Amino acid sequence: MSVTFFKRYRMHFDLDRLEIPKSSVPDGFRTHAWNSEILENHADAKFNSFKSEIDAAVFPCLGDRASCLRLMREISTRNGFVPEATWLITFEDHDSGFQQNCATIQAICESPGIGAIQNVGVVPDFRGLGLGTLLLSKSLLGLRRAGLSIGSLEVTAENIGALRLYQRFGFKIVRTVYKSIELPVGA
Repeated sequence: MSVTFFKRYRMHFDLDRLEIPKSSVPDGFRTHAWNSEILENHADAKFNSFKSEIDAAVFPCLGDRASCLRLMREISTRNGFVPEATWLITFEDHDSGFQQNCATIQAICESPGIGAIQNVGVVPDFRGLGLGTLLLSKSLLGLRRAGLSIGSLEVTAENIGALRLYQRFGFKIVRTVYKSIELPVGA
């Protein structure tokens, strides 16, 4: 085995001072507030968002459908789960009846006053449509409604698109961390 290190940024958003950008729901899409009946839909969106991305190498559970379901169960039953900051977006074609889970976000209260966004995932076919902005806006508003003062998240430094989104919102890098991953030799 060889060890590889991934650079990650811990970022904070000041919920007490910063304005949360407004975002609208694009035509054909629908937002769903958290409810336990759509847990599997969140897991499906999470898996399809991350399975071929760098974060599936950093966190292998994101590259496995069953592990994404287990992760969603763990997040949603954890003390400190913030349901009002947890959202799903689906695409619905009313003519054909086609529906797809295409984006998800979850959050927990990780310490007094700090809400940690767990995963911002948008399925590749639906990127560039403003869904990440919509998810982040709704989640930050939910953290604020829950009485938290800081929104926190981590992002892999190589995920330039996500990093730009967070910086555009006003997130600031507060710490650089390194995540070590053991890889088979030759991988």
